Amino acid sequence: ARGDFRNFRARDVRIHAEYDYEFVHTLSGLCDRDDFPAGTMGERDPELDHGTMIPLYFLNQFMDPSRYRIVRIGLSGLPLEDHYRLGMKIREAADRLGRRVVFIASGDLSHKLKDDGPYGFDENGPVYDDRIMDVMGRGQFDELLDFDETLCDRAAECGHRSFVMMAGALDGMAVRSHRLSHEGTFGVGYGVCTYEVTGADEMRHFLDLWTEKKKQENLKRRAGEDLFVQLARAGVESAVLRHKKLPDKEIRALIGDADDLLNRQAGTFVSIHKNGRLRGCIGTIAPTCSCIAQEIAQNAVSASLKDPRFNEIRPDELDSLEITVDVLGETEKIDSPDQLDVKRYGVIVSKG
Repeated sequence: ARGDFRNFRARDVRIHAEYDYEFVHTLSGLCDRDDFPAGTMGERDPELDHGTMIPLYFLNQFMDPSRYRIVRIGLSGLPLEDHYRLGMKIREAADRLGRRVVFIASGDLSHKLKDDGPYGFDENGPVYDDRIMDVMGRGQFDELLDFDETLCDRAAECGHRSFVMMAGALDGMAVRSHRLSHEGTFGVGYGVCTYEVTGADEMRHFLDLWTEKKKQENLKRRAGEDLFVQLARAGVESAVLRHKKLPDKEIRALIGDADDLLNRQAGTFVSIHKNGRLRGCIGTIAPTCSCIAQEIAQNAVSASLKDPRFNEIRPDELDSLEITVDVLGETEKIDSPDQLDVKRYGVIVSKG
């Protein structure tokens, strides 16, 4: 693979690297085995990107490029925990092949550190950089999974998922960490830390610990769910585990004689979130079933299996889902946009 820095006014600076195709094949096989959404089908540009070339530029000053091969892995919009899992699979592939591996987690920190920077300033920028450098400097990788997506978005970072993936590759391993530098001279954060594996550490299986913590939080949340959400959750579980709508007798057993659910019709929306991110949302703006209970059960199937924006929800995700239900009232015509309150009301727009 090849690339150059022409986009940075350095056309003559070129990087060449050989791919480790055996490693790529092994890693892809592990992903296929576990039905994990990663592989080689998503490559958009065969040329090396600057996130790859910048580390190699410095590495090549100390090592002959013919002495190593690379595996280049892009990021995605998948949750942080999935990037951690991919890191664990990278480690598994390395162990299978007996490879000696250096993991370079490449990516910028916040792009919003200064008013006169190329992307302006946001107060979340310095907050993110201070926090990420503290976490990475201590090598406390479990805390990477607790970064709020809003903070990351507002800070305009682009390396967090790289760092999480590296953390996954080091799952269950003790490391000696070194915080080397942080710079934000031009409004973009650049940090450098190194990690040396010193042995196994059963207390550093961070994904397991984080998953258990989230499970307990969700159990506490579920204990306070109302009957509408309980019905939607049962509908989601039936759809995911049995691939069918919740049977009528189970609906009745769950809701008892709740008149509002059995004797009234309305459109409903079932919204599913996972760790703060939308995972599925389907609804009806007018009733299509005999009662609200049936409407919720039907939309629970659609939200979990038929939302075209997402893959079907997997059984292993069920304990991590946050579910809400909206029951719609009668539609009302308005005379002016001043009557709109999009935080409170849904809006139906038509043309022609």
